[in-house]
Amino acid sequence: MRLRSTTLHHLPEGTAQPSYNRDTLKPGILHLGVGAFHRAHQAYFTDRYLAEFGGDWGIVGGDLRSGRVRDQLDPQDGLYSLVIRDNEQAHIQIMGALIAELVGPDDPHYAIDLMADEQIKIVSLTVTEKGYCHDPATGNLNLEHPEIQYDIANLHTPKSTPGFIVAGLKKRKEKGLKSFTLLSCDNLPNNGDVLQKVILQFAEQLDSELAAWIRENTTFPCTMVDRIVPATTEDDKAWLEAKLGMRDEAMVIGEPFIQWVIEDKFCNDRPAWEKVGALLVDDVTVYEHMKLRLLNGSHSLLAYTGYLSGFNTINEVMAQPAFVNMCRIFMDREAGLVVEEPTGFDIQHYKQQLRDRFANSGLKHRTWQIAMDGSQKLPQRLLSSLRDQLGGEKQIDIICLAVAAWIRYVSGVDEKGEAIDVRDPLAGQLREICDAAKGDAKQMVADIVGVEKIFGTDLKSETQFVERTVHWLESIYAKGTLATVQENFG
Repeated sequence: MRLRSTTLHHLPEGTAQPSYNRDTLKPGILHLGVGAFHRAHQAYFTDRYLAEFGGDWGIVGGDLRSGRVRDQLDPQDGLYSLVIRDNEQAHIQIMGALIAELVGPDDPHYAIDLMADEQIKIVSLTVTEKGYCHDPATGNLNLEHPEIQYDIANLHTPKSTPGFIVAGLKKRKEKGLKSFTLLSCDNLPNNGDVLQKVILQFAEQLDSELAAWIRENTTFPCTMVDRIVPATTEDDKAWLEAKLGMRDEAMVIGEPFIQWVIEDKFCNDRPAWEKVGALLVDDVTVYEHMKLRLLNGSHSLLAYTGYLSGFNTINEVMAQPAFVNMCRIFMDREAGLVVEEPTGFDIQHYKQQLRDRFANSGLKHRTWQIAMDGSQKLPQRLLSSLRDQLGGEKQIDIICLAVAAWIRYVSGVDEKGEAIDVRDPLAGQLREICDAAKGDAKQMVADIVGVEKIFGTDLKSETQFVERTVHWLESIYAKGTLATVQENFG
């Protein structure tokens, strides 16, 4: 039996399910990147709002890459289970805010037409850093990106996220409609500003009047999102099927903690998410820096050193005292010295809470999953802290260790001589650099740090950074990552 509207009455007694009438929901939000994180985070807030306050805010889930999620959700009428795991405890809730799905490559005209429908008030995004088709070091649109080049010439059948959005805005302008709010929910510093920059730069390539209309009529709020959402496995689906007595191919797993901070800058209507726990503020920056540098920076540090040490999940890494100590020092020193504490916020409690969240044995968050797309993540997770430290206290040692572990990771061969499945837009270029260095750590660091798309033009001449990264990479090659961490932090 499959989870769907007609099988809800077969759920075990007491299973939480939508208390609102889903038949009254209308498309109000188009979300691009309808993966696990969105379903456990922004869709969760909308579901809570509908349950407590009613309304007709339905979400259309858009995927601009493949039909995988559509194929999971369509047979289930958009329903899916959110499983909240807190170590050995689990709470199951059926979510109902998603009312339809679309796949951009299958029917780009439908996606554009939906964005040009006046019912759509918000287009939100979780497309990951690489979905913005930008240069992470500068924030500029990458005009050499093949999808961007294609879309500029073929806007009626776009492939990229910026292409789809600009095509939708162009048609909205032509129809004389009010614009929609573009709400980035990706882990990027100043994510709304980044999105605005790439959209306007793309539009300028087509029509300066269109770019001016977008600038005057569309808003791009910045946001900070936080909930750990590991990839769902077949074992997870089998566990849930045993609990519910029915199959759910679209289930997602999350932790109890959730946070959403949103810049209060909307050009069209929106759900009152603040009534169900979201925080609407004038400036997201202080929250964003705190999360990107403390949580995401620590996550990347633990992912690369943990993967190379042979640990499959973050909670396994956090069962090792040396890694816990390394994480604590990183939070207090490297990242902690370059974050501002929000007014009335207990940052020491927050840091301990982060370490407790990492250790949650119910999540099984794979180090390999967190390690993906490092070339896109390092600039905001680690290198922004590095630059601030170089201009101040110069406490950069563990940042250098994280960069060294990432370099060892993207070499594509682990410490047992086995291939690493490196998923990264620059994987080929980085592997070539590592292969050419032939194990020479000094040469490897010099050439990798010279990749301006990641490190900009300034860091290759920062002697302290380069020398400490070489030191750690030499130790990793000579002793192994696990021994290196245990020797220095055990």
